[in-house]
Amino acid sequence: MNCVINTLKSAIKEALSGITFDYRDCAYSISYVIDVKQTLKHMVQTKGYAAQDAQTDLAPWNYEVREVGPHDVLIDILFCGVCHSDLHQIRNDWFPGIFPMVPGHEIVGRVAKVGAHVKKFKVGDLTGVGVMVDSCRECDNCKSGLEQYCLVSPVSTYNAMGKDGVPTYGGYSKNIVVHEDFVLHVSEKLSTAAVAPLLCAGITTYSPLRYWKVGKGHKLAVVGLGGLGHMAVKFGVAFGAEVTILSTSASKRKDAEALGAHHFVVTSDEAQIAGVKNSFDFIIDTVSAKHDLTLYLSLLKTNGTHICVGAPSEPYEVPAFSLLAGRKSVAGSGAGGLPETQEMLDFCAEHNIVSDIELIDIKYVHAAFERMVKGDVRYRFVIDMATL
Repeated sequence: MNCVINTLKSAIKEALSGITFDYRDCAYSISYVIDVKQTLKHMVQTKGYAAQDAQTDLAPWNYEVREVGPHDVLIDILFCGVCHSDLHQIRNDWFPGIFPMVPGHEIVGRVAKVGAHVKKFKVGDLTGVGVMVDSCRECDNCKSGLEQYCLVSPVSTYNAMGKDGVPTYGGYSKNIVVHEDFVLHVSEKLSTAAVAPLLCAGITTYSPLRYWKVGKGHKLAVVGLGGLGHMAVKFGVAFGAEVTILSTSASKRKDAEALGAHHFVVTSDEAQIAGVKNSFDFIIDTVSAKHDLTLYLSLLKTNGTHICVGAPSEPYEVPAFSLLAGRKSVAGSGAGGLPETQEMLDFCAEHNIVSDIELIDIKYVHAAFERMVKGDVRYRFVIDMATL
C-alpha cells in the first residue's frame, strides 16, 4: 500500500503544478484531472514474502510495483538465493530497515515485458538482478563501472528508497521491475537455479580476486566454507591460485577437496596452524559472524592482504602490531559493478561454474535461516519461486 500512496502523492504534486487559484473568488481551474483508478490500473500487482517489522517472521504479502517505464524490464522471478544479509536486514542488525521488507538480491527470471525504449532485452530472455537496481550514474565511480560504490548511494535491490520515493522490494517475490541498465544477461547453458547465488555470493568473491589479480603463483587462503567461501574456492582455483581452506570444522575437508581446494587447515589445530604461518599472499575472509583477525594476519606473508567480504554486525578489532610486523593490510570489498558482474556471469558460463545449492520451498525459508546461521547448508539455499 505504501507504494500506491507514494505514487498518488507524486501524481497529486504533478497535478497541482497545473492548478491556478483565484483567491478573490475562490474560483480555480484545473488543467487536467487525476484519475485515481487509472493510476492504480498502471501499478503491477504482485506477491512476495515480507517482514512487516524487525520482530515478525516473513509471511505472504500482496503489494504493487511500478508499471514498466520506457527503459524498464518486468521480470517474472524463477529463483532467488538466500543470503546471510537477508537475515541481517530483516532483523535490523546493520541499520534500521524500511518495512514491510521483501528481501532477496540473488534473482534469476525471465523477461515478461519491456519498455518502449529498451534495447538490451526482449520478452523471454533469461536475466539476473543482483544487489542494486539503480545509482546516481553521474559520479566518478558510476562512470567507471563501479556502481556498487556510487558516491551518492547505490539503490539496493531491497530495503532502500528508489529515486521515485517508493521502497524497493526484492526477489522473494513473483515479479520485479528494474531499469534495463541494472539487469544482466544469464546464459541458458547453466543450471538456472544454481546461477542465482552468483548475483551476490559469486560477484562478491570474484570482484576482489580480480582486483588484486589473484592467480597463478599466489597462495590464497579462504576463511569460511559457506555460500561465499565455496565460490571463492571455485574462482581461486579457476584463476590458477593455490587454494587453502581455513575452517573451524574438520568435517568439511572432503567438501573442500571436491570443490578443488589444494589444502585444508583446521584453525583449532595448533600444529596445522603453525605449518602455515607467514605463508599466504592473500586471505579472503567470508565469515559474517564476529571473529578475531589476529590469527589470520599471522598467516600472511610480508606485504600480504587480508580481504574482508563478510559483514559481521560488530566491528573488527585489529591490533596495530599485527599489521606493522610485515607491512600487512586489511582490506574490504563489496559486490561488483555492472560490467564486472556481467563479466563474471560470462566467465561462469564459459567455465561451467555455478553455486552448489539446496533448492527449497519458500515456506521453508525460516528453517533455512536457522540452518544458515549454524552453517548447515551445502552451500547456498535457493528459493523456487514457483512455490510462492
